[in-house]
This record gives sequence, structure tokens and C-alpha cells, in this order.
Amino acid sequence: MSAQVPLAAAQGSRWYLVHTRPNGECKAEFNLAAQGFATFLPRIDKTVRHARRLKTVRRPLFPRYLFVRFDTARDRWLSVCGTFGVARLFMQDGLPVAVPGGIVENLLAHSDAGVTRLDVTLKQGQRVRILSGPFAELTATLARLDEGQRVGMLLEMMGTQIPVSVERRALAPAA
Repeated sequence: MSAQVPLAAAQGSRWYLVHTRPNGECKAEFNLAAQGFATFLPRIDKTVRHARRLKTVRRPLFPRYLFVRFDTARDRWLSVCGTFGVARLFMQDGLPVAVPGGIVENLLAHSDAGVTRLDVTLKQGQRVRILSGPFAELTATLARLDEGQRVGMLLEMMGTQIPVSVERRALAPAA
């Protein structure tokens, strides 16, 4: 369940960072939206392995964190701290600390259908991390990048480089 986030910010409202309880991102998002706050929980599709099976699941991009938008002068922002699923609101000197401008807006601009795309700034020759599929959590070198849905990479396995092709949205820049 995801709250709809209007792209046009209300006058004076800013994005703030909420630290949630363990695995409480969705609960916090739901309860904040029920109070009338605009929320944004960036998610990615990730492959997990369990009992020799691969399963693609939707997970938060930043585990235990979500963004909430309000105006400190107009909105009753103190209720954020007492919301089910919320551990705390990032504050300094008794006031919430706003997320620097452009960060959340950039994440929103690269999100579609509830999933944040991390592949928009990829370049040929760049090191990338595979997020989903049978090669999940491996790193590779981007060999071929076109406008299509699949990209060619050189995956380093067993002392050699193996060419593989994966979906573009399954990649993120390597750290």
C-alpha cells in the first residue's frame, strides 16, 4: 500500500526523514497517510534466496527509513513521532531537520509503478551491482548499453569474464 504523493509541494512544506521500527516502513507509511501527511517510501525489486529458490520481492530502497512532507509552521508535525511504526523523526535542537532540496524530488522523478529506478545514470564501462535475477548481488562491468530493456555486461566468475544479458532495471551503480 502506498500513499499518493502530489508532485507539486504545498507552499512552505519540506521533506523530512523518518526512522521506522524494524520492518515497520509500510505500517508507518500507512499510518502517516491516514493522518493526512504526504509520504514517500522508495522501493526496489530485489531477488532473495531461500531454501534453494530465487524469489523477486519489493523491498524499501533505504530499510527503516521513509520520507514525510509537512510545513513545521502549519502542520501538527509532533504527531509523526507518536505514529505506529515510527521510531523517531530526525531532529536537531528540538526541530525536524529537512532533507536537502532535490534529493526526494529526484527519487520521485525516477520512480514508476511504485519502484524507484536506479539505472538512469548508467554509463558503458561502469561497475554495476545486479539487484535481481539469478546473478543478484554480483558486480559486473557494463559492456553494452542501449535504449532497450536489456543490457550486456561482463560478469567476473572463476577468473574469467563471462558476457551476460540482464534487464536494465535490475542494475544499480556499484558502490
